[in-house]
Amino acid sequence: MKLCDVFLSQGESGFTELLRRISISRLRTYQIYEHMKLRTRLVKLNNESLRKASPRLWARISEHDEDLATDLSQAILVSHLDMIIAALDLLGIPHQDGFFAKDADVSSHLTEGWQQRVFDALKDKYPPAVVQFYLNHLGVETGRASELFQPA
Repeated sequence: MKLCDVFLSQGESGFTELLRRISISRLRTYQIYEHMKLRTRLVKLNNESLRKASPRLWARISEHDEDLATDLSQAILVSHLDMIIAALDLLGIPHQDGFFAKDADVSSHLTEGWQQRVFDALKDKYPPAVVQFYLNHLGVETGRASELFQPA
């Protein structure tokens, strides 16, 4: 399973919702603003230009542009680090401000029903589309997702 599949599982309206949740100031803080501007092929990167580019970006995701999917997921996730910290804390995964080592074995923390438990705990505090996206992203990145999570 790839990151494009995670985006595609959200549907085009869910994808547009995720783009609306990107914080341009967080992109600048984490020094990925210029890279995102290049990857999205936008002359000016702001919330309005992202919204207008949504159909073009969706088409690229639909064509399985994994580089775009990787960069968009990074932009979405750094925009919601507080949610990631809350999710990792709920799961008991050791982390440093929402980040854990790529080679860390977190499988013991991802027990049966982990995605639904975290979704239920966070869906009222954070945008449900973003929570669902993160849970699927975490599942794909850790190799623990045999299928994409759809909340009950």
